[in-house]
Amino acid sequence: MAAAFGDEEIDNDDYYSLLNVRREATQDELKASYRRLCMLYHPDKHRDPELKNQAERLFNLVHQAYEVLSDPQSRAIYDIYGKRGLEVEGWEVVERKRAPAEIREEFERLQRTREERRLQQRTNPKGTISVGVDATDLFDRYDEEYEDVPGGGFPQIEINRMHISQSIEAPLTSRDTAILSGSLSTQNGNGGGTINLALRRVTSSKGWGEVELGAGDLHGPLFGMKIFRNLTPRCFVTTQCGLQFSSRGIRPGLTTVLARHLDKNTMGYLQWRWGTQSAMNTSIVRDTKTSHFTFALQLGIPHSFMMLSYQYKFQDEDQTRLKGSVKTGFFGTVVEYGAERKISQHSILGATVSVGVPQGVSLKIKLNRASQTYFFPIHLTDQLLPSAVFYATVGPILFYLAMHRLIIKPYLNAQMEHELEKQRENSATDIAKKKQESEAAVRLMQESVRRIIEAEEARMGLIIVNAWYGKFVTDNSKKHERAKVIDVTVPLQCLVKDSKLILTEASKSGLPGFYDPCVGEEKSIKVLYQFRGVLHQVLSGDTEPLRIPKQSHRIDLDT
Repeated sequence: MAAAFGDEEIDNDDYYSLLNVRREATQDELKASYRRLCMLYHPDKHRDPELKNQAERLFNLVHQAYEVLSDPQSRAIYDIYGKRGLEVEGWEVVERKRAPAEIREEFERLQRTREERRLQQRTNPKGTISVGVDATDLFDRYDEEYEDVPGGGFPQIEINRMHISQSIEAPLTSRDTAILSGSLSTQNGNGGGTINLALRRVTSSKGWGEVELGAGDLHGPLFGMKIFRNLTPRCFVTTQCGLQFSSRGIRPGLTTVLARHLDKNTMGYLQWRWGTQSAMNTSIVRDTKTSHFTFALQLGIPHSFMMLSYQYKFQDEDQTRLKGSVKTGFFGTVVEYGAERKISQHSILGATVSVGVPQGVSLKIKLNRASQTYFFPIHLTDQLLPSAVFYATVGPILFYLAMHRLIIKPYLNAQMEHELEKQRENSATDIAKKKQESEAAVRLMQESVRRIIEAEEARMGLIIVNAWYGKFVTDNSKKHERAKVIDVTVPLQCLVKDSKLILTEASKSGLPGFYDPCVGEEKSIKVLYQFRGVLHQVLSGDTEPLRIPKQSHRIDLDT
């Protein structure tokens, strides 16, 4: 292929916006818009050599857009992959009248060679760092032990355990993958490590198999196998067996999980585990856009328990979640509650308070950064002390609010501004070119706009008095910012037909006579228009459809 590319490389040229038609536009709608723009930009209508050259360039661009959208196959490719998708060689082997799904499949076939080369570059690293903190001296402290110490002494906070694990994947072929993983653990000064090598092969579209070899000073050599298989489109099974060699002999183990889709959002699991800790577990997991619910019941040795867990998902850009769970069994009862929130593009911070008998009170802090997890369980007290519960709940909230205001928010704002500046620099040449094209288009529209205004004035129709496009500063707290707008009065008046102006839901920056005055920032379009002798004003978002005339704020003609 001459021009293979990934999704991130697809450009932003929008033929639908250029022709001002819906993405679902019919052939008749495309033809009507095409003919109108051809009449506007036809080179033979302009005698001035400079205007004639500009008209020819715009005329060819409109013709190219119409050719693509009027051909069902080209339109399907453009809808899926954008303008650059049309540049990929090999489409000539695709039969005409194929559906978009078939065209997508053909495109994936054309990219298969490139994807296999990229397999060699992917390692998919994953890691976990867990640091256990013993802070019981903060609450379970006995003052008589410190009577002879000036000031009573300082509480002892210790790190009593630590666990580090890391894994990487090395694709060998399109079907075979090698997985190397290792871990180190220590608790109260004692510990060790393990290293594992697994080879996974995709046997078919329905399943895969894996062989694992391990060694370490904690449990001894390990040999294991794992098989995954789709039984039906809604049901799958996973079986894992292993042999652990140690000084006490060979310890076999077997785990089987049967899962089934109960409905679109609900999964049911049945697990059987045989070995040193045999158990039978069944669970139901329901995951929707607004909530996540889990019910689990386990019978086994040495642990039997029942657990209920619920998460509420806020529909905000920070992906905030509130969660709570209750777990009870022969070991006692544990209640957990907490929250997690996205603090940057690739980072999620969460805190959970655990209160139980006989475990006491703990605070668990977790940070997910891309594929890395950092976990800090802090044990506060062995007793159920209200003060420990209070500080474990309020402390993380106050700490997060302070960090967000003083560090996270300023950092994200600076990072966003840096990205915008970088985006503006990279697109400066293209924007300058778009600006020249829009200015040329406005000059070509002048004569047509004059005739449209005369016709509209004669019938007291729609006159665009003033129109602006870009970023408007309406927040009083941002008075230091300047509005970044361009005048689009002429281009909008040119689009008026039969006393109506209809703009589709596409970005307005692709319309003839428009360009993007503030790359990467939120934009709007503001129109002051006259209809039936009355002034009106309307403000609309960049990608919102707009139809004028409409009921809007009325302005006195004398003001």
